[in-house]
Amino acid sequence: MPKTLKMIDKVVFITGASRGIGKAIALRLAKEGARLIVHARSQERLHQTLSEIESLGGTAAALTGDLSIPSQVHELAENACQLYGKLDILINNAGASIKKPFYESSDEEWDFIFKVNAMAPFILCRECLPALRNSDAPSIIQIGSVVGVKGYIEQSLYGASKHALMGFTKVLAQEVQPYGVRVHSINPGGVYTDMVKNMRPDLDPSGLIQPEEIADLVHFLLTHRNNAVIDDLHLRRANGSPWY
Repeated sequence: MPKTLKMIDKVVFITGASRGIGKAIALRLAKEGARLIVHARSQERLHQTLSEIESLGGTAAALTGDLSIPSQVHELAENACQLYGKLDILINNAGASIKKPFYESSDEEWDFIFKVNAMAPFILCRECLPALRNSDAPSIIQIGSVVGVKGYIEQSLYGASKHALMGFTKVLAQEVQPYGVRVHSINPGGVYTDMVKNMRPDLDPSGLIQPEEIADLVHFLLTHRNNAVIDDLHLRRANGSPWY
């Protein structure tokens, strides 16, 4: 019979957890008894997340770092693996976006977007792998985007970086499979976050996916470790066109 994995005492590292999808995931897993490592660029931005986790009776530690600076990403990985003496789950959620025509975009902007959206997840996956291999149920979840599948006007840098993340994830899943590490990719359409508000102000907020819906799916992926494995989830708004 299928069994549901319990999150109690599982150590979960979530990047970009001060708001939006990352915060929703942290709160959802805190309710299930996971021990959390939450990340943001500044301690101040994590204060509210930590307070809400504590109000749920959860346990969390905060790490800060700029994902566009590789040396800080290396330090984040090292600290995340040492905080609780183990690591069971890595959730690469943090992301950056720029909305402008490609011909107005600079080399520096391209470099920044790729460092945050593609290089940082690459480094974290690589540096956290030894710790994950010691877990009895290790998982990596990559929070991608519909732009990792489609192309949108004035989102060339963001789209290219998410395509890169998707390509890396496909190979990652195969290379870590022998170690028992499961890799899942979630690629949602419009989610009710500050990023989507800035990138797609034309969308009706009432029709956007709620961050808590993503968090519920993350919980499902982590707790259902049976013979059926979901590699990739493409999520769309209910009022959007099917089969993006």
